[in-house]
Amino acid sequence: MVFGARRIGAVVAAVLVLSGGTAASAGEFAKTGPVSVAYVEVNNHSMANVGKYELVGGGNVFDIGVIFAANINYDTATKSAYLHFNPNVQRVLDNVATEVRPLQAKGIKVTLSVLGNHQGAGFANFPSEQAAGAFARQLADAVERYGLDGIDFDDEYAEYGRNGTGQPNASSFVHLVTALRAAMPADKLITLYNIGPAASRLSHGGVDVTSKFDYAWNPYYGTWSVPRMALPKAALSPAAVQIGATSTTTAANFARRTVSEGYGVYLTYNLGGGDSHAYISAFTRELYGSEARYTG
Repeated sequence: MVFGARRIGAVVAAVLVLSGGTAASAGEFAKTGPVSVAYVEVNNHSMANVGKYELVGGGNVFDIGVIFAANINYDTATKSAYLHFNPNVQRVLDNVATEVRPLQAKGIKVTLSVLGNHQGAGFANFPSEQAAGAFARQLADAVERYGLDGIDFDDEYAEYGRNGTGQPNASSFVHLVTALRAAMPADKLITLYNIGPAASRLSHGGVDVTSKFDYAWNPYYGTWSVPRMALPKAALSPAAVQIGATSTTTAANFARRTVSEGYGVYLTYNLGGGDSHAYISAFTRELYGSEARYTG
């Protein structure tokens, strides 16, 4: 499931699109190194910023852009969870032609992060397999409707128990992930922001859903922590960097360590507008041996 970074030789076709979506123009080389991820707070910033950074040596800086964030909400009348988009997330989805498609045309995957919303609904407390499956269908439908590349789970702010909802149980997230993987094409991503009750409930009744995830990452910015998941190193990001807040020295050290210890993902958060190429170059030099440039 891991699509990873690749180095591709010159090809005859004008554009070569690789499995996993990395694109390279004829005569160019795609970058070599870990997958770089950029979360974008779309309440404040445009997803288009993800595509404004390139490596001087060729290729995109970022391989995955994450729309942060949709919510799992709770309908007290029907006693069921539902997928909710705030106005800013809805704006991005309504404008995929300018916010998402240009990124995908560059070979950048765009996924939707889903986050709790203080209403008691979360990934870890679906009361039945049927309830988990219904929410998985909503997620898969959103991916299909808006032409996205997958779903990112972030089990924060659910406030389990609120509005009469249940506490986390052992089967909920297993049912949800199983149903989502079955509902989406195989090339769509499922990723885990490795936090909250769901992150520690990946196995139940002889079913382990770990292998259904493409990537998992450390959720604590400014720290190095290997996610406790039985995934290959190529699918893990122990590094977590908040752009502009984590020091450039730390960002560079984490990037160097990512490469030297053989991990395949480098996570960044809060990519904003404006030119941050000097900060970003601190980690691209270590990850890819190249400075970053801003094309916006």
